[in-house]
Amino acid sequence: MDITEVPVSNNNKGKKNEYKKPKNKSVTKERNAVEPKLEPKLEPKLEASETAFPPTFSVSEIKNKQRRHHMFMKFKLEKSKLKLQVKKKKKKEREALGDKAPPKEVPKTIENQRVYDETTVDPEDEEIAFDEGTDEFSAYFNGLTNPKVLITTSDRPRGRTVRFCEQLATVVPNAHVYYRRGLALKKIIPQCVARNFTYLMVINEDRKMPNGLVLCHLPDGPTAHFKISSVRLRKEMKRRGKDPTEHSPEVILNNFTTRLGHSIGRLLAALFPQDPQFVGRQVATFHNQRDFIFFRFHRYIFKNEKKVGIQELGPRFTLKLRSLQKGTFDSKFGEYEWVLKRHEMDACRRKFQI
Repeated sequence: MDITEVPVSNNNKGKKNEYKKPKNKSVTKERNAVEPKLEPKLEPKLEASETAFPPTFSVSEIKNKQRRHHMFMKFKLEKSKLKLQVKKKKKKEREALGDKAPPKEVPKTIENQRVYDETTVDPEDEEIAFDEGTDEFSAYFNGLTNPKVLITTSDRPRGRTVRFCEQLATVVPNAHVYYRRGLALKKIIPQCVARNFTYLMVINEDRKMPNGLVLCHLPDGPTAHFKISSVRLRKEMKRRGKDPTEHSPEVILNNFTTRLGHSIGRLLAALFPQDPQFVGRQVATFHNQRDFIFFRFHRYIFKNEKKVGIQELGPRFTLKLRSLQKGTFDSKFGEYEWVLKRHEMDACRRKFQI
C-alpha cells in the first residue's frame, strides 16, 4: 500500500487567518477622503443631585448586594443634602421676614400623635379631686402620715442587686434594707404592718441582674409589679456628683395622664415625704414616656442668678408596669385591676396605657 505525504502550508495555522481580508491602503485613503469624520456626541454630565435612573426605578431591583448598598447610600446622601438646602432657605426667609414670619411647624412624633384615651385625667375634675381626697394615699399628701419603707430582695441575692438596694435606701428617706432569709412575702407583710412600715419593696433578680420590682403599699394595698431594665449604679456613671445627703428630695412626675397613670404616679410619689427640704437641692424624677417610667436622681446647682446646672447622683433605672393588684401581694387569689397583655395592648404603636 502506497502512502503519499500531503504538504501542509504554514499559512493555515488557525481559522482566524482564513477570514482575514487583505489590507488595501489605497481604498482606505479614498474612504477617509470621501466620508466625513463623525465626531462623538458629548452627553451632558449629570450633576450630583441628579440620578442616572428613571424616576420609577427602585434600588431594590439591583441584584448585586454591594452595588445596591452603594446606590442606597448615594440616594440617602443626596436626600439629606436637599433637606439641608431647604432648611437653610427657610431660615433665610424667616430672618428676612422677622416678626412677620409664620410660626414653626411642630415635628410629628409618636407622643403628639397619641391615640386619645377615654380615661385621660382632667386635674380640675371634681370626681378626680374627690378620689384624691379619699384614696389610700391621701394621708401622705395631707401630711398626716410619713412613709416608712422596707427594701428586700429575692432569695440569695448577688452583689449587684445588694448594692442596688443599698443605693435605693439612700434615695428614699426613712428606708431600711433587710435580707429575705427565705421567708415568703405573705409572712413578711404582717411583720411589716406590725412594725409600722407603709411600703414593702422587693427587688427580684435574674442572672445576677435586677429585673423586677414588687411595690406593695401597706396595710391595704395596692400592689404594683414592674419590670426593671437599664440599671446603672453610681460607680458605672460618668461625671456623677457626690453621694446624696439625708435631706428629703423634691418629687417630679411627668406625663401620668390616664386614670391608671394617675394611680401609679401617686403610688410612686407617696414613697417620699411631701415636705421636701430645699436646702439639700435634690430632685427625684419619674418621667413616663411611651409607658416606660424613667427614674433619675439629680442635684441642682445655682451658678448665678439666672443659670442653674444639674448633677446626676444615681442610680438610674427604667420601669415597665406589668400588673396592678388590689390589696396586698397575693399571687393566687389576688384581684387584679390591670394586667399587661402585650400582644393585644402593644398592637398599636400610638396607643399608651399610662
